[in-house]
Amino acid sequence: MEVGWGAALLLGLLVLLGSSVQRLAGIGFALVCGPALVLLLGPGDGVTLSNCAAGVISAIGLAGSWRQVRLARMLPLIGAAACTVPVGAWVAGRVPSPALLIGIGLLVSAAALLVIRGIRAASLRGTRGALAAGAASGFMNSAAGVGGPAVSLYAVNTGWTTREFVPNAQFYGVAVNVFSIAAKGLPHLAAPAWATTAAGILVGAGVGRMLSERVAERPARLVVLALALAGGLVTLGKGLWEL
Repeated sequence: MEVGWGAALLLGLLVLLGSSVQRLAGIGFALVCGPALVLLLGPGDGVTLSNCAAGVISAIGLAGSWRQVRLARMLPLIGAAACTVPVGAWVAGRVPSPALLIGIGLLVSAAALLVIRGIRAASLRGTRGALAAGAASGFMNSAAGVGGPAVSLYAVNTGWTTREFVPNAQFYGVAVNVFSIAAKGLPHLAAPAWATTAAGILVGAGVGRMLSERVAERPARLVVLALALAGGLVTLGKGLWEL
């Protein structure tokens, strides 16, 4: 999609915001700025760019914490996600734009509410829980760019601490977004949009790292989820308006 420098600068600021959140909390890029990217670029390129940026920022964070990844615990999640990512890509490629906007808005809003509530269920523990969370996350990541909340709910029900969750979420984020990009390809963006996106990722990574040393986890998490819920509702409204 062709965008002017004004839209490209807005795109860079959105990516900076999402990257800061992702670097701070391990997830959250798509929740915070995914709906805005969809409104700016359209469902196809918006979701795919969200996959690209979230994957890169996860890799940046993982570079300093890969030794803390619990590989055996992550393999069921990643394996299940690999099976459902193509299904999400297939759905996203065939659903009309208004319906896809409605679906993305509903998924983002519901995901934010579920994480806010911290839903606990026996079915989200152990290997069975990992498979269920990975399958849901892979589909949602490919179709709507929001794979993190399902993994977050699994972590809550498994009893992971924040210190455990962040590096494992980053590892998972690299894997599921690579799967999603492989299934759908890269977004069709002009050079200015790619330039501001890259700058937003790099600056956001630095900002997120600084914030992680200064901001308490709970207030930051609530702000992230409130922004996600607002963005999801706006996207839902736009989809309903276009019907």
